[in-house]
Amino acid sequence: MIYTDELLAIEDTIDLLCHNIIESDVVKNYVVTKVALLKNAETQQKVTAFEQAKRSFERVEPYGNHAPDYTEKRRALRKQKRLLDTDERIMRFRVAERELQEVLDYISYDIAQSISPDIKVDAGNPFFEFATRGCGGSCHIG
Repeated sequence: MIYTDELLAIEDTIDLLCHNIIESDVVKNYVVTKVALLKNAETQQKVTAFEQAKRSFERVEPYGNHAPDYTEKRRALRKQKRLLDTDERIMRFRVAERELQEVLDYISYDIAQSISPDIKVDAGNPFFEFATRGCGGSCHIG
């Protein structure tokens, strides 16, 4: 690849964009909620209990109802998942994570649209309203 002044200018612009994203309130909120999640002993106990229940269930899952304790382990896993999902710090982190992902989706979409409106952006979020996914079904009609 040959580095031109134009390519270096693009790289500088990308660096500035990254810096602005990192310094944004959305990223700061994401970091604060993640640190709060990681530092809280009660939340970490719930995470550990969920991971243990998940591993325990995964050992019997391939056998389905034929495993003697399949139902009990599945219920224990669901109970731990519910405890995890209702934890205040987990909920705040997930909201912050979703907000950050939305910002990144919009940035990706804006970059793609500035190049060409024909570029498809897969945001990975079914509720991302501006992105068009795939070919719209018309590519298979011959």
